[in-house]
Amino acid sequence: MFGVTELWLFVLSGIMLNLIPGPDSLYVIGRSAGQGFRAGSVGAFGIGTGTLVHILAAAFGLSAILATSAMAFTVVKVIGCIYLLYIGFSMLLSKSKTADVDAVNVDSNNTSLSQIFFQGFLTNVLNPKVALFFLAFVPQFIAMDYPHKALSFIFLGIIFNINAMIWCHILAWSSSSIGGKLKHNQRLTTYLTKFTGGLFLFFGIKLALTKQS
Repeated sequence: MFGVTELWLFVLSGIMLNLIPGPDSLYVIGRSAGQGFRAGSVGAFGIGTGTLVHILAAAFGLSAILATSAMAFTVVKVIGCIYLLYIGFSMLLSKSKTADVDAVNVDSNNTSLSQIFFQGFLTNVLNPKVALFFLAFVPQFIAMDYPHKALSFIFLGIIFNINAMIWCHILAWSSSSIGGKLKHNQRLTTYLTKFTGGLFLFFGIKLALTKQS
């Protein structure tokens, strides 16, 4: 179907890749623990929308620009790095009096759902590693002689995104349950905020050190 080969292996590989912690899953966990399942779900859909951008870009060759143009790759990488560092520093510098309300919120405990969606979208779409991942991973499951490879890219990308959304919502549900129990423990939520902020700094620095392949 759609020139796809070994679909079962693609699905299995995609699930295993989604289980690896990264900025996207960390963002969903953070929003869910701080503001509940609904916030985590909205953040997940924001991330999923960003993934769709990468899928369409890969399907129509736009992601190839990131793979071949050093300047384009560097620009996107720098913007994404700055954004991740901003989130990390915001959490590390947040005051303890706000940490007991929202352990992993970037701005305040009243962050709107539209802001959460947009932040999730940016977390994903500004990461050039996602674009390069689709270029390197997806073609392995497309028949070389299939004439409509863009359709194959979109088909596989949607399957990957659906699996990712399922996993993100599992994270949102589990994190919101744990977050609800921890909200009234000021010291623990403060540590959680700082720890999560440190992880975002780690991912930002890791992205900054990423080289174009």
